Amino acid sequence: MKKSTLLGNITPAEFLRDYWHKKPLLIRQAIPGFKPLLTLAALAEMAKQNHIESRLITSVDGDWDMQHGPLETLPPTTQKQWTMLVQGANLYHKGADALLRQFRFIPDARLDDLMISYATDGGGVGPHFDSYDVFLLQAHGKRHWRIGPQKDLSLVEGKPLKILANFKPQEEFLLEPGDMLYLPPHYAHDGVAVGECMTYSIGFRSPSYQELGEAFLQFMADSIDLPGRYGDPALEVSKHPAEIPRHMLATITEEINKVRFTEEDVTIFLGEHLSEPKHNVFFTGPAKPLTMGRFAQSVAKKGVVLSLKTLMLYRGKHVFINGESFAVGRADKTLLDALANERTLPGPLVAGASDDVMEALYTWYQDGWLELP
Repeated sequence: MKKSTLLGNITPAEFLRDYWHKKPLLIRQAIPGFKPLLTLAALAEMAKQNHIESRLITSVDGDWDMQHGPLETLPPTTQKQWTMLVQGANLYHKGADALLRQFRFIPDARLDDLMISYATDGGGVGPHFDSYDVFLLQAHGKRHWRIGPQKDLSLVEGKPLKILANFKPQEEFLLEPGDMLYLPPHYAHDGVAVGECMTYSIGFRSPSYQELGEAFLQFMADSIDLPGRYGDPALEVSKHPAEIPRHMLATITEEINKVRFTEEDVTIFLGEHLSEPKHNVFFTGPAKPLTMGRFAQSVAKKGVVLSLKTLMLYRGKHVFINGESFAVGRADKTLLDALANERTLPGPLVAGASDDVMEALYTWYQDGWLELP
């Protein structure tokens, strides 16, 4: 894999081997000449929307305040020490999506979203740590970072933000537009705006095993098959009526232990779980959808493109899209794998699709999961 400035002239393989989950990496001019993808006005408009997650954070003399969106008004840009955070900018802006996709040397199953932070002079969110890996790309202005690998992750009590109580930085950097800082999980950091600035955070999914375990058991509830009903034909007279009989416990334990989960069960669960859109993501189909015949003619010429909001994954014979899954044959799978990997399919490839795939594509088009370019 070729080297690029994005990772400081090292290959993705070298980055994953030497830095990922291990230690920070400062990359000067990761994207030379980078310019903000959205203006403050555009960000402020996004923050007004109910379905876009946003926060306004202010700090006055160490007193922190956080307001969740929608944010109807913002403080004046002349006011110091305030920050606006807009999550999931990649879901609503093609340029933001394209930037996020530059990090696809990490699997889509791990890639989360692009958050944009706008701050006035002195603005920040306080010293903190994240439970996931993060790339911090400076988009506009300057931000001063202090970082450290501290073990003490105790937090200040009674604050609306998770602020480290005993932050002890070991390094500091001033990032300018195009510079980028990578931090592994739980690495303490504090970024403060030097003048007006924007920082783009590329975050990654890191679900807890508890979260996955609970979701998996809910997913499997409908597939468990334990025939029969408890009985005790050899029951003896009870000496202690309130005590659960030993044989009852042993019999039911034996039956419940018959429940087995296969790798395929976990595959289907994981694909559906990881491709499930977040609760605030909504799809809108075309106002006047083409007929199936017209759709087939159009895609044979122009191809199809996945919606910015669509999450599409696959494993083995299984394909997952926006929380749904299905198994496909080898020929169809080649085509759908290409769509998942490239997030687009050219016309000639779509023209050769089977009836089943064409029907699926048409349904996804009607639902707003994919679009005509």
